[in-house]
Amino acid sequence: MPLGRRALLTGTAGTLAAATLPMRALAAPRATEPNGLLHGLAPRDGLFERLPVEDPSRTLLARGWLFHEGDITPPAPVTHDDTYSNAKAGNARGAAAMDHDDSDWAEVTLPHDWASAQGFVETANVAQGYRPRGIGWYRRTLRLDPADRGKRLELHFGAIATAATIWINGSIVARNFSGYNAIDIDLTPFARFGDELNVISIRVDANAMEGWWYEGAGLYRHVWLSKRSPVSIATDGVHCDPRLGGDGRWSVPVTVTLDSIAREAATANVLVDLLDPAGKVLGSARGQAELQPLARAEVAITLPVDNPVRWSIETPTLYTVRVTTDAPGGADERRIPIGFRTIRFDAEQGFFLNDRHVKLKGVCLHQDHAGVGVAVPDALLEWRLQRMKDTGVNAIRCSHNAQAEAFYQLCDRMGFVLMDENRIFNPAPENMAQLEWLVRAHRNHPSIILWSVFNEEPMQGTEAGVEMVRRMAAHVHALDDSRPVTAAMNGSFYDPQNVSSVVDVMGFNYYQGDYDKFHALNPAKPSTSSEDTSAFMTRGAYATDQERHVMSSMDDEAAPWGATHRKAWAEIAKRRFVAGGFVWTGFDYHGEPTPFTWPTIASFFGILDLCGFPKTAYDIHRAHWIDDTAVVGIAPHWTWPGKEGQPIALLVTSNAERVRVVLNGRVIGEQAVDRIMGNSFTVPYAPGRLEAIALKGGREVARAAHETAGLAVALRLTPARRQILGDGEDVVPVTIDAIDAKGRHVPIENRATRFTIDGATLIGVGNGDPNSHESEKAPQRSLFNGLAQMLVQAGEGRGKVTIVASADGLRPARLVIDRVAATPRAQVAVTPPGAFILNWRRSPSFATAPDPALMPPTNDNNSWDFTRSGNTTGPEAGASFRLYRATLPVRRRVVEEGGNVTFARIDGRARVFVDGKVVATKTDFAAAPLVASIPPGAKTIAVIVEAQPNTRSGFNGTVRVAPKG
Repeated sequence: MPLGRRALLTGTAGTLAAATLPMRALAAPRATEPNGLLHGLAPRDGLFERLPVEDPSRTLLARGWLFHEGDITPPAPVTHDDTYSNAKAGNARGAAAMDHDDSDWAEVTLPHDWASAQGFVETANVAQGYRPRGIGWYRRTLRLDPADRGKRLELHFGAIATAATIWINGSIVARNFSGYNAIDIDLTPFARFGDELNVISIRVDANAMEGWWYEGAGLYRHVWLSKRSPVSIATDGVHCDPRLGGDGRWSVPVTVTLDSIAREAATANVLVDLLDPAGKVLGSARGQAELQPLARAEVAITLPVDNPVRWSIETPTLYTVRVTTDAPGGADERRIPIGFRTIRFDAEQGFFLNDRHVKLKGVCLHQDHAGVGVAVPDALLEWRLQRMKDTGVNAIRCSHNAQAEAFYQLCDRMGFVLMDENRIFNPAPENMAQLEWLVRAHRNHPSIILWSVFNEEPMQGTEAGVEMVRRMAAHVHALDDSRPVTAAMNGSFYDPQNVSSVVDVMGFNYYQGDYDKFHALNPAKPSTSSEDTSAFMTRGAYATDQERHVMSSMDDEAAPWGATHRKAWAEIAKRRFVAGGFVWTGFDYHGEPTPFTWPTIASFFGILDLCGFPKTAYDIHRAHWIDDTAVVGIAPHWTWPGKEGQPIALLVTSNAERVRVVLNGRVIGEQAVDRIMGNSFTVPYAPGRLEAIALKGGREVARAAHETAGLAVALRLTPARRQILGDGEDVVPVTIDAIDAKGRHVPIENRATRFTIDGATLIGVGNGDPNSHESEKAPQRSLFNGLAQMLVQAGEGRGKVTIVASADGLRPARLVIDRVAATPRAQVAVTPPGAFILNWRRSPSFATAPDPALMPPTNDNNSWDFTRSGNTTGPEAGASFRLYRATLPVRRRVVEEGGNVTFARIDGRARVFVDGKVVATKTDFAAAPLVASIPPGAKTIAVIVEAQPNTRSGFNGTVRVAPKG
């Protein structure tokens, strides 16, 4: 059964309250009840089902990050010493330096999109939604257990928006110039262990733009720390997409890529198990590989499978390929969900899944949501996809870039098919590496049926464009030979040289009038609409007002290149050879405010608005796309004070045989259903109850109704789920609306509302208004055409989440949601704050104690050692003294108030000098910690360490500077 359709845990249902209204007004309304909260927004049972752990070596690195908005440019080195040091590994300057003062940086939890908290600025980029993005820095201190020595250590960034430079311990380890691909970093050669901490520094330039939509800014996807055995499975190192042979028998060819950081040659044994959906082992096979140090090897194994249950849109059955390795130094494991299905694009008949014809009822999706920008938590992502399921969507185009890792896992489990799309059209090495990542990371997902190499490229009709696509398509096929390659073209279809000749499936972006001509000229080329519609709607508005930047939701407004929702689908539905379509778009998104500019900050294209509230397009496409359940919808609402007696145009949409419209118990009219174009009625407005009744065989099969609402008297809160996991991550959207004295939703209410929350965190708010400039982070939001939304993220542990909403002139609403006990996902421990003195100059050995003011001459990089905390020296034959010098790290509070310097361990006797004055003495040779006081404004530190004969001496651990107390 698809995710989100079954209850996983039981408990007390969430309690909804709206002041002292009768209980009948408090129950969550069904979609067919009068003035209910629009379709699908009533609470669901069950909890968010956590995603499976595919790589148990990974631990979430979400907490303990520090963030600084704005660039930090260090002064250029001037002296010889600074210039010499600047050119050396580990000696990054400025905010990338290990000892940089980040004591006043903000602490953030990932995912984090700093642009989502920005105000709207008219001079900012229109396509990015008038939000400044700029440059930001992140830092994270990381402690690695000494037991991790010898392991392969990796950092996995899901994506960073946009151009990122990453330093580990003062050395640049990666530069990435796309905001959509994962970045995997081998931490191993830079790692430090125990009390010698690691510092991750990241500069993010979000001014760099790859798209013409809101792209967000920062570490907006998950970050993980992976700890693996010396001989381990490579990241994205398992390829196990099932195949159906010509003999009708299934098999799972498994290729396992192994990496070794071991110092000696090693033998790795590989065991592959196939598990059925219940976890039972159906078959196993073994392989072996010999790996040289710092080398890579592959093991290929094929598992035969008898009569597996097919993965399909209706029943997305998943099996698991479990790969374990056994090699000196420890084991490694992956668990990869897979699905058995066949796909085929036919030039005459369209798309086939498991040899059954399926029309692609698709949408294009960007990845942002009201309140959180692109930093969308997994549970909210699942809710968004469930909204698409409710609409009847079976296919999604990843527009125009890779999505989050969780997105693909959810689509596998929920039963969507995907067009996975590459961002940058360029076969240069850097961009080809991004394309390779896309395919390697996603090729095991049964949901993916198409790879798209570009979207609407001006070079699509040129010889150069053809050559570029040839290379990119060949690269994709070399990595995955089971899926076709397409390109989303917006013209040039008939040019002598155009890329349709070198892709497997033709993709039309609009140009619906060319379907037949292209098909006649290319009868052997399968085709699909890769993008269509581009219709405009403002949710809850039913007349266009260009001056106010409002577009009617009656499906009569579309971009010049597009068509209304009904007309666009009509062209696709009547042509079997067109595999299907992808509506632009499933949700509204920030940015690209076509057809307007300032002050509009978001799009109008969505079937749903920025919050996931439905527009009229929702009912239109439910009528188009849902076959197994009777549906009916009616627009507009029926609250029109002052319009009594005036004619109101109605649009009724259904998938039944006939529809009947009834007003206040009187039949207004009945028509045979036009499933694609809907049915039009005109009714003089009279307050009361307006109903649309769907009929099949003369019997009622569905009903939708609106009742005229009176004045708003109270607020109402409705959660998407009645329970929330107490894991610190789960998110529940909560709808805010106003109701009248009879508990009816008031669709014309726009009053400002305010919220207080206990037991959870408010991470964002919205209302779906593409012209609103209200904060998406503040605990307040105006209703827009009757609705607003808050996003509530759970705290940890069992308890209650209590939300109170208030508004001037209305009775407040109180909502209580059960917070169910749940074990939080493992997190990398947060390192306590503090500055560390890492880099020291160490003098030669002296027979007697040197002058503490002694220092190496300027430009002398040879006579004194460059050393680090943790590096002791010796032993020497006789007693010896060494002088250690360093600059105290600048920490604003320490500079102003003074502090302490703590030596974790000093081997030998020692005297500590700060700015030439003794501040601490250690009189025992035995290793021991030492704490010294630092006065305000101190700048330098020197330590004379005396060693006994034939013993080591120095700092054997961290040297930490912190405020007193």
